[in-house]
Amino acid sequence: MATRTLLTADDLLRLPRDGKRYELVKGELVEMAPPGGEHGEIAGRIAALLGSFVLRQGLGGVLVEAGFLLAQNPDTVRAPDVAFIAREHLPSPRPKGYYTMPPDVAIEVLSPNDTFREVQERIEAWLSAGAKSVWLVDPDRRRVMVYAHPHRPQVFEAADTLADPAIPGFSVRVADLFPEV
Repeated sequence: MATRTLLTADDLLRLPRDGKRYELVKGELVEMAPPGGEHGEIAGRIAALLGSFVLRQGLGGVLVEAGFLLAQNPDTVRAPDVAFIAREHLPSPRPKGYYTMPPDVAIEVLSPNDTFREVQERIEAWLSAGAKSVWLVDPDRRRVMVYAHPHRPQVFEAADTLADPAIPGFSVRVADLFPEV
């Protein structure tokens, strides 16, 4: 019987550049489908709105698709669509590889091929690693669910103003995160 070799975060960094995105989950390589146009536009809007605010206020950093080493032996490396790291948590210098701590806020935009189980696993992985909150952005329902606990999200509909205590002073109308229909 063949045994499967588990990869490490270092192995993931050394993978040949083949134009594909990968994450590492408990040592196993997971290929990520390229996000679609709507997904990319929403993630870009969030990064622009949040990044602009965070920069003006000097609150920390906003990252797009950066890798975070969430667990070791076996390694798990995840990359949220957008992440916020508070100034006091930003390492100096910035890592050339993966961040070795979770972001304060991980923001995931749902894709059409995401399953409920996969999404729940991602939310739980971020929160168990120490993220203060996880935003799950749902383009189809035009809403954002903010998880500070794995199974009790705060739901913000399109007409609501989204605020998260993990990002002091930031608020945005949920409808502004989505392209006009």
